[in-house]
Amino acid sequence: MAEAMGVDLTTWQGWETGRRPLANMKAGALLEIRRRLLALGAEPHVLHLLDPAMDADRVVAATIRPAADAHHPLASWVHTRDTAHMIAWALNGTVPPSLADGAARERRGPVVKAPLLPVPDRSAFFARLRETAESALRAGDDGLLLHRQALYLCSYDRTPEATSWMAHALHSRRDLTSARGWSPRWATARSTAAALVRLGDRQPLLDFIERGLAGDDSAEAANLNYWAYWLGAIREPQPDDGFMRHGATNREPVRLLRGLATGLHQAPAYMDLYVHSLWALLVTSPWLPLADTALAESLTAHTARLLDHNGISPRARRELSSVHYVLRENRT
Repeated sequence: MAEAMGVDLTTWQGWETGRRPLANMKAGALLEIRRRLLALGAEPHVLHLLDPAMDADRVVAATIRPAADAHHPLASWVHTRDTAHMIAWALNGTVPPSLADGAARERRGPVVKAPLLPVPDRSAFFARLRETAESALRAGDDGLLLHRQALYLCSYDRTPEATSWMAHALHSRRDLTSARGWSPRWATARSTAAALVRLGDRQPLLDFIERGLAGDDSAEAANLNYWAYWLGAIREPQPDDGFMRHGATNREPVRLLRGLATGLHQAPAYMDLYVHSLWALLVTSPWLPLADTALAESLTAHTARLLDHNGISPRARRELSSVHYVLRENRT
C-alpha cells in the first residue's frame, strides 16, 4: 500500500496507527492522498468520512490535552452526526452506521477492531468533558453551544458514576423542555429532552413537542433545520445554532425525508419526535413522496404498522395518521 501511494513504509504505518495524524499534513498533500486513494478503488463514502474523523480527533485532543487560552472546538462549531459517531467509535467501540455494512477483510498479524482510546485517555476525556460542560453552563448564553454539545458527548460514558452525573445535569435543566416556542435556549431544550429519553424518561420529550414545537412556526422550522444538519441535508458547516432559525434555502428535503424515515425505523424510543418532524416536513412539502416512490411505499407500510400498535401518544397518533394519508394520496 505504501508503494502504491508513493510513500515510505513508516509513513504509511504512521497514518494507520495515528502516530502521524493526517490533520497535521499540508492541505495539498492531504488532497493528493484522497485523490490517489479514490483512483486505487477506495469507496467514495468512506473517503468522505476522513473529514469527520479528523474533526473527532480534534475534539478528543482538545479535551484531553487542552491548550492554554484556546477555545474548545465545540464552542464555535456545530458538530455533525458523522463526527459524533466517530467520537463514539473511539470511546466505546461502536462502529459508525456508515461503516457497519463494510466487510472486514483479513489482515496478516494482529489488528485492532476499533480505534479505541486507551482506558486512561477515555477516563481523562470524560472527566474533562464534564468539567467543560459545567464551566460552559456558568458562562451563561456565551456557553450555550459548548454546554449543549459537551453534555451530549458525556452521554457516551456508561459508567454508573457518569450516568448519575448525567441524570443530575439533565434533570436540573428539565424546566427548559416546557418553555413555549423558540428561544435562544431552544436547541438546549431539545437536546435535554432527547437525552432524558436515553435515561428512560419520555415525558420531557412529549412536553417539548407540545410546548416547544407545536403551533410555533419558528420552532417548527428550527426543528427541521436541526434535523437537516444532523442528517446531512444541510451540508455547510455551521458556527452556532443560529442557522436553525434561518430559512431552508440550503436544505435538501428529499435527503431529509430519507433520514427521518430511517430514524423512525431505527430509533423507536424517539418515535414521537420523528413522527412530528415527518408530519411538519410533509405539511411544508407535500410533494416529497413523489420524489422517492420506493421510500414512500416503504414508509406507508411502516406507518400503517405503527398505527396498529398501542402505546402511541394521542398527538403522535393524529400526526402519524396524517402522514399515512399524505403518503397514500401521493401514491394514488
